[in-house]
Amino acid sequence: MLGVAALVIVLAVMSGFEASLRQRILSLTPQVEIQSFNGSIGDYSAVEIRANSVPGVAGSDPFIIGQGMASSAYGISGVIVRGVEPSNASVISKLRGYVQHGSLDALGESHTVSSAATVQPMGGAVALGSTLAEKLKVKTGDTISLVVPLLAGKNSQLTTKTGHFTVTAIFESGIAFVDRNLVFIGLANAQKFFGREGRVDGIEVRLSALDKTDDVTAQLRTLLGKSYRVANWKEFDQAAAAGFEMLRRVYALVLLMLIGVAAFNLVATLIMVIMEKRKDVAVLRTMGATVADVRRVFVLKGLIVGATGTIAGLVLGAMGCWLLGRYHFIHIEKKIYGISTLPVEADPLSFAIVALASMILCWIAVLYPARQAARQMPVEVFRS
Repeated sequence: MLGVAALVIVLAVMSGFEASLRQRILSLTPQVEIQSFNGSIGDYSAVEIRANSVPGVAGSDPFIIGQGMASSAYGISGVIVRGVEPSNASVISKLRGYVQHGSLDALGESHTVSSAATVQPMGGAVALGSTLAEKLKVKTGDTISLVVPLLAGKNSQLTTKTGHFTVTAIFESGIAFVDRNLVFIGLANAQKFFGREGRVDGIEVRLSALDKTDDVTAQLRTLLGKSYRVANWKEFDQAAAAGFEMLRRVYALVLLMLIGVAAFNLVATLIMVIMEKRKDVAVLRTMGATVADVRRVFVLKGLIVGATGTIAGLVLGAMGCWLLGRYHFIHIEKKIYGISTLPVEADPLSFAIVALASMILCWIAVLYPARQAARQMPVEVFRS
């Protein structure tokens, strides 16, 4: 009972951690991303139309991305600048749920840029992660400077472009890398700032369901041809996905061994029963019970004990999952995990697999005692 309960609760918590991490990662990173092998995408509206025609695609969002340096009067930090369309719900609607201070509405306002030699005030808006805002010691309404490296001129000389932006939103996603490094600005502002008017670096595709990831990716690759690179979230987050899958398997294996230890305790229990019931077994044999009949009796007894423990463990585990999900009485460090309580996602399939594994172990454990009981010779029992 305890082994089964522990296993289903741990699997539910591990599934909850994986789902929470995946949700937070996918809220600010593409589910499927389209990029051109030739550089930036010029006629990105046409590519969007073609992508949106694929079954399973819920929407698309063109973006510009680049690296730079953000500074304020109190700090400086390297950042990744991402330009998105404020009117497109693909990214902004997800980001809006993580905004702690300010609003994203101002991201669509236009601004002017400046060269490295002269810096002119700019009216553009930016959204910063909470960790970055804390590092720069800024709040909503404050101004920061962004400096980005660019290649310009006939010889592609390295130059810089600088501008002042107003912080209009501060968000906290719970993902340390995003909150520490990411800066959002409006797509039109980003195109001007990076000198890519009418072009984008890529198109983010939002899916109607994550289980359609592989199908949509394959269809987009076929539809767009070899000129475009199509990648999905599974390829972006292979390390995180593989890590959680490995942890879940290790925990499941360890706790399954715990169930195995409990199941094989049935061996000792049934052997004790056999010693107590030797005369009864002998009487049954003399009355016509076959070896198979006796073996079947003890297998059935062991399976009844195992099934009782398994069912009780599943009920106890379900109650534990419900209590953890309802009352959140176990707290964890939010700065490390991005969440303050244990996430729980109970999967009926996990319950079924645990129950099946438990019963198989119980069945294996009772085979030896049942065989020993069936080998009792009535004559020897009565003689002793």
